[in-house]
Amino acid sequence: MNSVFNKTISLFVLLCLTVTGLLGCQQNSEQTESSPTTLETAAPSGQPISDSMDYAGSLQLDFSSETAKQEVTVKTFVDGDTSHFAVPESVNPEGVLKARFLAVNTPESTGKVEEYGKAASDFTREKLSSAQSIVIESETPSWELDSTGGRYLVWVWYRTDETEEYRNLNIELLQNGLAIANSTANNRYGTTAMAALNDAKEHKRNIYSGEKDPSFYYGEALELTMKELRLHVADYEGMKVAFTGIVTMNSSNSVYVESYDPELDLYFGITVYYGFNLPGAGLEILSVGNEVRIVGTVQYYEPANAYQISGLNYRMMNPDDPGNIQKISDGHSGAFVPTDADTFVNGTVTLETADGLETYPYAALAVNSSIEMTGLQVQTVYTNTDHESASCGAMTLTCEADGLPVTVRTAVLTDSHGDLMTEDQLLHQTIDVRGIIESSEDGYQIKVFSADAITIHD
Repeated sequence: MNSVFNKTISLFVLLCLTVTGLLGCQQNSEQTESSPTTLETAAPSGQPISDSMDYAGSLQLDFSSETAKQEVTVKTFVDGDTSHFAVPESVNPEGVLKARFLAVNTPESTGKVEEYGKAASDFTREKLSSAQSIVIESETPSWELDSTGGRYLVWVWYRTDETEEYRNLNIELLQNGLAIANSTANNRYGTTAMAALNDAKEHKRNIYSGEKDPSFYYGEALELTMKELRLHVADYEGMKVAFTGIVTMNSSNSVYVESYDPELDLYFGITVYYGFNLPGAGLEILSVGNEVRIVGTVQYYEPANAYQISGLNYRMMNPDDPGNIQKISDGHSGAFVPTDADTFVNGTVTLETADGLETYPYAALAVNSSIEMTGLQVQTVYTNTDHESASCGAMTLTCEADGLPVTVRTAVLTDSHGDLMTEDQLLHQTIDVRGIIESSEDGYQIKVFSADAITIHD
């Protein structure tokens, strides 16, 4: 009897050791983990996580593995789980790789603004901005696109000093409670990623805390004039605001809304992003020519280097809900203010502020409002020829008017027959344009959205 009992115990112990060894092998095939350490930093909410294993630092970046890897720099921060990286042309001929981080899904902070979205975006920006080196890694030997077909799925590694080991940002987002699961277990680092996620849940960090996000605006919409919004837009970032204006243009899931200020004799405008989830009745409200009441959240959209309004709602069962966008009247049109080149390039506006008189460039105040300019002589034309881009065929015109340079950027333009307008039709011509003032890396330019908004002089 004792002999049978002892044999049973021995078999049980052997089985346990075998399972433990197999689990250890699985971890090692994923990546070699260093000895468990504890986290010394704190989550953005201020909750200490020093009693947890540092999962982001426990992995080691294996440069000899079969996955594709590339050292990069950040070109544009988008949100918590998306960034655009500058890469060699051998990786992408455009020199830019639009990356979606593997295994994580952070709350929205671009189109739709969600709780902890800004915190996740700020976390990613902080970590990568202070990095001495950033390496992106694919899941496989080649760079793979996500379901949108426009972004590549990557692991992001960074270090702040060349003497340090690389840390895995994807897993760091999970452990800090700034991301929810997104095929988290089904990847090469799945075991560690799930452990980091479960650690965040266990210690109730950020998304899993059950507490309100201190950077999220929970209040009712602040009623503003367009002028107040545009002059102090940064002060309202993250807040829900309401204002009225005329819809002047619709493009790329956004509308441009402008409003006239009689005191300054100036039109102020802003971009309103409606995204993909607004119902048909809501889209009808945003028709060009309608005067509308917009209710949404102010956000800075880095890819466009501009503030916009997002997070729009329209509840069809309760059309009078004050949180809805609303149509006030119709039959209007954009102002398309006649503007000469000198005003556009050199014009200024002086305002009385709390700090005294301040002078602003005219175009900076009028950005996102409609404009008309005549007598532009087209000097050069650059055409986007990237067939994988939605902007293939769009043009940038370098023009001159009254001896001053003016840039005109177009959407992809087609005539009434559906034929593409090309640079041969515009180069060295004199044109009049009607469009929207927008900011650019070099200052301000005029964006034209349709072929009939360009008049070519004979």
